[in-house]
Amino acid sequence: MTLVWRQVQRAFHLETSSPRILKMCPSLNRAFWTSVIKLDLQTKPRMPPCDFSPERYEVIFLVNSGSEANDLAMVMARAHSKNTDIISFRGAYHGCSPYTLGLTNISTFRMEFPSGMGCQSTMCPDVFRGPWGGSHCRDSPVQTIRKCSCAPDCCQAKDQYIEQFKDTLNTSVAKSIAGFFAEPIQGVNGIVQYPKGFLKEAFELVRERGGVCVADEVQTGFGRLGSHFWGFQTHEVLPDIVTMAKGIANGFPMAAVVTTQEIAKSLARCMLHFNTFGGNPMACAIGSAVLEVIKEEKAQENSQDVGTYMLLKFAKLREEFDIVGDVRGKGLMVGIEMVQDKMSRQPLPCEEVNQIHEDCKNMGLLVGRGGTFSQTFRIVPPMCVTKPEADFAVEVFRSALIQHMERRAK
Repeated sequence: MTLVWRQVQRAFHLETSSPRILKMCPSLNRAFWTSVIKLDLQTKPRMPPCDFSPERYEVIFLVNSGSEANDLAMVMARAHSKNTDIISFRGAYHGCSPYTLGLTNISTFRMEFPSGMGCQSTMCPDVFRGPWGGSHCRDSPVQTIRKCSCAPDCCQAKDQYIEQFKDTLNTSVAKSIAGFFAEPIQGVNGIVQYPKGFLKEAFELVRERGGVCVADEVQTGFGRLGSHFWGFQTHEVLPDIVTMAKGIANGFPMAAVVTTQEIAKSLARCMLHFNTFGGNPMACAIGSAVLEVIKEEKAQENSQDVGTYMLLKFAKLREEFDIVGDVRGKGLMVGIEMVQDKMSRQPLPCEEVNQIHEDCKNMGLLVGRGGTFSQTFRIVPPMCVTKPEADFAVEVFRSALIQHMERRAK
């Protein structure tokens, strides 16, 4: 099996000719035109083991995309709570369907016509760009350059952001709400991490209002963060609903909504749910194979090892270049935020970031972008990436920064 470094907005991407995949998944033409019995897909009576708690998460709805998964989770939250209002962070990305556009709070994806009614945004607890932040806030080997007087087990920034969350609950939604959606780490917004302990307190406040808590694991799940298989585990919380896609089937159209029996029954009482292609035999065979690859090839362990190595190397560039304002992330999910200078933390103008981006591409490094001003480079490589490849990425990025500073000097 071969895996390649490439620019994709998927949390996990494989390119493979593995005998496992070929055995389990015949050609698409044959799959669509031959009966399921004749396909002889090598499915199993149960999924390969993963670390969901079976006592809590007993029901899985298989669908086809992350947007569709979050769409269904919104319906579940409203059916179970019998309330309407749903809260999500500013900068959040939860999909582009007419329903989930209400949860997605990034101007690039917003439409000029009404969509996603009953959704309310709240302040993102961004400890670098937001009003509060310090030097102990993040669950990451690299902290912000902002200083604070907090003890290691205390976070004043977290407390301030919780007050803002309470303000949203008290002023912008009904007394009882349907739910709260959160990515464990914001992906499209530039790999934004929240203060430690924030989600735990926010979940408690939501449940006090009758709402359910939804973790969007589309980009963070399946071991990408290294230390844990699921992003919500890094926050020491148990969501009521978990949505997942992208890495679940290596780019094949598949996604899932995982929840409790109680919430699933609430949905069944309100509507008949079905999905034409969700959970089809080919998708399940591919998803099963992906789980086996992650386990057998120790992809999660590699994310922890190589991801931490790469993150620390990128962090050294922050010390070398004033325009590198923040380096953050966990495992193989890394963000590099570009600024005019570290004192102001104002975003580097888009045309300058574009030049750096183009220089990286010309030298053989493809990376993504994110953030409100497209000021953050998103380094989210395949989970098989090696340390020599990480060294190459860091050196190319450093060279691009040097070229940019030379242009500035002229």
